[in-house]
Amino acid sequence: MAREAPPAAVVTPAALVLAGSRPGGDPLAEAEGVAHKALIEVGGEPMLARVIAALRAAGIERIAVSASDPQVAALAQGRGAEVLPTGAGPSASVARAFAAIGAPLLVTTSDHALLRPEWVRDFIADTPREADVAVLLARRDAVELALPGARRTWLKLADGDWSGCNLFLLSTPRAEAAVATWQAVEADRKRPWRIAARLGLGTLWRYATGRLTLAEAVAGLGRRIGIEARAVAARDGLAAVDVDKRADLEDVRGVVSGRSR
Repeated sequence: MAREAPPAAVVTPAALVLAGSRPGGDPLAEAEGVAHKALIEVGGEPMLARVIAALRAAGIERIAVSASDPQVAALAQGRGAEVLPTGAGPSASVARAFAAIGAPLLVTTSDHALLRPEWVRDFIADTPREADVAVLLARRDAVELALPGARRTWLKLADGDWSGCNLFLLSTPRAEAAVATWQAVEADRKRPWRIAARLGLGTLWRYATGRLTLAEAVAGLGRRIGIEARAVAARDGLAAVDVDKRADLEDVRGVVSGRSR
């Protein structure tokens, strides 16, 4: 009797940290007296340094930072990361990095100051092997349990409210199609009817009537692109907390100081 083949080993991806500059500067960076949001200190370290350290502790050897600010680039290089040029927006930066590095590629952001090595390892391990692309999201009850009163943007679906965690896995070369679609969506941000058309009328109807689950939404969008896309549920609700505004920064600093005591 033939033995079953062992499951394929999980391949450790390279990682990309998005640290581009906003046109006109970032109000939070200006309020903190630094040149770029990635340089804002949390727990005595710039946020970008914390992200790089977490990725390294998760076992990721190749880390790239997409940055144009010279101070951000210098910090990245000083922490052993390579620096890649930014594109005209996050999706273009990812496209340039994916062309240079290839798959598998983990993507996160420089303001993910609470990023922990176990979140990265769990996300990679929990991503189905057939997925070309995976996205990490956290359920609302998990976020509010981890950080009561958390102020996030919620995607309301049939199986609950979800928030993105700024962690994406481009597992195979086929993920290039997802990046191209992301670029098209960014280009159409002032023409929402075009974005809606990409989802299809059936998907929009199921969402409007409260019958669309997270897994169906992500997988359905993947099918329209021509890839296998999967949603992965975060094990820790704090994974959904990044730093977009002053209240977020206060929350993050509170979490870090609480853990250090």
